[in-house]
Amino acid sequence: QVQLAESGGGLVQFGGSLRLSCVASGSIDTRDSVVGWYRQAPGKQRELVAHILYDNTAIYSESAKGRFNISRDNAKNKVDLQMNNLAPADTAVYYCNIGSRLGIMTMGAFGEFGTWGQGTQVTVSS
Repeated sequence: QVQLAESGGGLVQFGGSLRLSCVASGSIDTRDSVVGWYRQAPGKQRELVAHILYDNTAIYSESAKGRFNISRDNAKNKVDLQMNNLAPADTAVYYCNIGSRLGIMTMGAFGEFGTWGQGTQVTVSS
């Protein structure tokens, strides 16, 4: 099973930007593979922030629309999340995962879904 590792988190001021990377231990160049970025803030449930289909179609949560950009490089087995205009509400641990579209959207309740990694902490100061 492909393992994913997140990186790029850190402390940033309100309005700043960060670029997160998700690198896979194996190939993500598989038709119908979907990669999602999630986040979990303290005391809250993990939520799907953005996901990208094999054909590079990107889907965003309402909170991410217009500020975040997800991209994938199948040759490098990598999916990045560019986050702009960050706010304290974006503070969370960010995770990525890979699976089928149903798996990504249901966090593994249905469909194919990978194993969670360690995540990367993003902290936005006001």
